[in-house]
Amino acid sequence: MFVGLGLPIADPAALLTWARRADGGPFRTLGLLDRLVYDNPEPLTALAVLAGATSRIRLQTEVLLAPLRGTALLAKQVATLDRMSSGRLVLSLGVGGREDDHHVAGTPLRERGRSLDRQLETMRRVWTGAPYSDEAGPIGPAPARPGGPELLFGGFRPAALDRVARWGDGFLAAAPPSWAGGLFDTVRRAWHDHGREGEPRLLAQVNVALGPPQLRAYGDLGADEVMLYCYGTDPDQVHRLAELC
Repeated sequence: MFVGLGLPIADPAALLTWARRADGGPFRTLGLLDRLVYDNPEPLTALAVLAGATSRIRLQTEVLLAPLRGTALLAKQVATLDRMSSGRLVLSLGVGGREDDHHVAGTPLRERGRSLDRQLETMRRVWTGAPYSDEAGPIGPAPARPGGPELLFGGFRPAALDRVARWGDGFLAAAPPSWAGGLFDTVRRAWHDHGREGEPRLLAQVNVALGPPQLRAYGDLGADEVMLYCYGTDPDQVHRLAELC
């Protein structure tokens, strides 16, 4: 089982140090949260900066609230970051359930699931190099991975879990082991019900995980990776967390 590192959001300028240290350690992935009405760095912008400061580690949104963003520009931003990071981007998407985020973005809260499905259809088409519409041509650049970057989804409702099987490569569970196991099982069933080959990637996200027993609990559930989120801003936390892996 792999271990990733969720980045703190309190001091965006410190993220370069966090990323460089993590790139030289045992971590597989850097994760960054998304909100609009909150004091956090915008994840695609921040991860683009971190991509230039690292060479190995993967860069993951957790989760990017796609309905808050324009679809065509989002598809272009994602493809650009994926291409310039040599395919290290992992795009984890969600709909966002906080009313203030949608109010500021001017997007209808109750339409967020349907909006995401429409966005996914459009972005998949854009990433294949097909014309955007009858009135507009293709939107480049092409992503590093044909058809777009690895695509994960977060969420708890049945529609969100089913979306993994319809559109994605895997699922990100921001839940304790007692809850994550049922979510993983639901995603696996949906995956096979939709006739998908193989198995979905299963990731867990926890705010604090101190010591191997916490990590083993997710490994026993079949998690492929656990993202450790530490909200201290001292970059030395990277080395301390690495000792637990």
